[in-house]
Amino acid sequence: MKLDGLAAIVTGGASGLGAATARAFADAGARVTIFDLNEGVGKKLAGDIGGLFFEVDVADGESTQSAIAEAEVMHGTARILVNCAGIAPPSKTVSRGEPHDLALFEKVIRVNLIGTFNCTRLAAARMAAADPVNEEERGVIICTASVAAYEGQVGQAAYSASKGGVAGMTLPIARDLADKGIRVVSIAPGIFLTPMVAAMPQDVQDSLGASVPFPGRLGRPEEYAALARHIVENAMLNGTVIRLDGAIRMEPR
Repeated sequence: MKLDGLAAIVTGGASGLGAATARAFADAGARVTIFDLNEGVGKKLAGDIGGLFFEVDVADGESTQSAIAEAEVMHGTARILVNCAGIAPPSKTVSRGEPHDLALFEKVIRVNLIGTFNCTRLAAARMAAADPVNEEERGVIICTASVAAYEGQVGQAAYSASKGGVAGMTLPIARDLADKGIRVVSIAPGIFLTPMVAAMPQDVQDSLGASVPFPGRLGRPEEYAALARHIVENAMLNGTVIRLDGAIRMEPR
């Protein structure tokens, strides 16, 4: 599918990978809606790109469904969903004799995994009810996994579990939606220059970048956005997880 003229929703679109994707899609002519909890930054970006913003808890079914419906009134049925919303608080299974806080583990799973599935199921239902965009496709759903799904580091039990879930459900959801003309692909980024990484000291950023085999630097959000656009435009990409990581394989810490 070509982005020009299509409605797209980007969750976690106020910053980082989501913001870069929202900008890239808008530049390509898409009508972009941003879902995020950061209202100030999200509204500003939406204004900059001529899009819409909704303050949405992606794991809440009612508020997400309401926002999708409101966006549809103004932009038409969303044919593209990019799930970028996520959190990554570190915590060891046992630290200083104390077990991992269960509520924190549940929160990470709720936002990263349940939130991704919630937005996917609701957007997919809208896409499935719409007429095909071209001869064969009704929509494309892109999810964000992580290399931590495969090589989780110390303190990443919750994050790795959530992203492993995203990777694991990619193929079955793609199979579920195949007869409806909806494709599903996940991207597993390596170490990218997101706001969390940008807040680290420069020497730490340099060290992280040097750990990438090639190119020996941090990934740029625009590179994630470029892959997301290619996924939308390449009809043969479906049911797979694409590592976007410069060939890095994460060490334990």
